[in-house]
Amino acid sequence: MTGARKVSPADARRFLRRAHHFDARLPDIASALAYHGYIQIDPINVCGRMHDHILRNRVEGYAEGGLMRHLHGPDPGGRLPPGERRAFEHHLPSTRILAAFPLDAWGHLQSAMRARAREPGAWSGRLTPREKELAAGIMERFASSGALGPEAFEDPRRGRRVWGAATLAKATLQKLFFHGRLLIVGRQNNRRLYDLPERVLPGGVLGAPEPCAGDNARWLALTRLRQHRLAALTRGEAALVGDLAVPVEIEGCPPLFCLKDDLRWLDEPAGGGVAAGALLLAPLDPAIYDRRVTRGLWKFDYTWEAYVPPAKRKRGHYALPVLSGTELVGHVDLKADRVRGRLAVVSRAVRRGHAAAPAVRELARFLGLSPG
Repeated sequence: MTGARKVSPADARRFLRRAHHFDARLPDIASALAYHGYIQIDPINVCGRMHDHILRNRVEGYAEGGLMRHLHGPDPGGRLPPGERRAFEHHLPSTRILAAFPLDAWGHLQSAMRARAREPGAWSGRLTPREKELAAGIMERFASSGALGPEAFEDPRRGRRVWGAATLAKATLQKLFFHGRLLIVGRQNNRRLYDLPERVLPGGVLGAPEPCAGDNARWLALTRLRQHRLAALTRGEAALVGDLAVPVEIEGCPPLFCLKDDLRWLDEPAGGGVAAGALLLAPLDPAIYDRRVTRGLWKFDYTWEAYVPPAKRKRGHYALPVLSGTELVGHVDLKADRVRGRLAVVSRAVRRGHAAAPAVRELARFLGLSPG
C-alpha cells in the first residue's frame, strides 16, 4: 500500500461531493448500484423514502419509486421473470442494513446467510422449535404456489415482537429470508411478498461458484469504500485491499481510506464542478453516514432521529441535512401531506446566507406535491 495522502478538510469535502456524483449524476440506477455497491432501503415514508432520497441526488432523471421498479419490475406483486432481474434485496452481513444489491453480490452473501441460521437471535437467528414446525409448511406452500405475504399463512400464534414481526408466521418468514431460503419478490401496500430464490434470481447467479472466505472479506472492505468513498478500515481490511486503496489523512478525522481510482476527484481543480444551490441529503446518505467523519470533516454533528422519542429529538422526525457547496449548513424537517397534496416544513435551521427553499421546492416536485 502506498503512503498516506494528506488532504485538507476543504479538499476532502469537495472530494466527497464529486465522488458521490452530486454534480455529475450517474445515468441510471444500475450504474449507481455498481458504483456504490448497494443502496440502503428503508420503508419509512415521511417525506419520501430513504433510498429515493439517496438516488435522486445521484441518478439523472430519477423518479420516486424507481429503485423498487428496478428491483421488482412495474408490478408491485413482483412478477418480474428471473432472467430480467438486475438486482435483489438483502441485508449487509453483520448489520441490520437492508439494501439493494447488484446480482454479482449474491455469492458474497451466502456465508452470512448460513451463519445467521446457526446463531441465536429473535430477529434473524436460528429458527425456534415453533418456527421450525411452521417453516416446513411454509416452504411446502411456496413450492406449489407463487409469491406470498405473511397474511397467506393463517396461524394465530404470536411471535416475539422484533422490528415489526408480531405474528409467528411473519417472524418465521423474516428468518427464512435472512437465511436465504426465501427472497423478497415485491411489495404490496408496503407489505413484503416472498418467493423461492430460484423464482427470483437467474440460474447463472444461483449456480455460480461461491467465493472463498478471503474473497468475501475483500469484497466487504471494497464495498465499504465504494459505498462511502472515504471510509475507516481495520488493519486487516486495509491489507486485503492494499492494491486498490490508499490511506488518507485529514485533520480532525479518524484514519480513512479511499479507492485509488477515486484520487482523480482530488486532483481536479478546486474551483470547478460544484453546482450552485443547496441539496437536501438523505438522513442516512452514504456521504455522511459515519457520524465521526461527518462531525470531524463537516463540523456537523448529525443523528437521524426517526426512532428517537419525540421529547428527545434535537432536529426533528425526518430532518434532512442541507448541503450548500462544500458545507453542511443546517437541516429542514419535512412532512408530506399526501391527502392535501402538500409538502410541509415542520421546522428548519439553516445558516445565514444560505437558502434551502429552492431545494424544498425541488423535493416537492419530485414527490408530486406543492410546497408550503
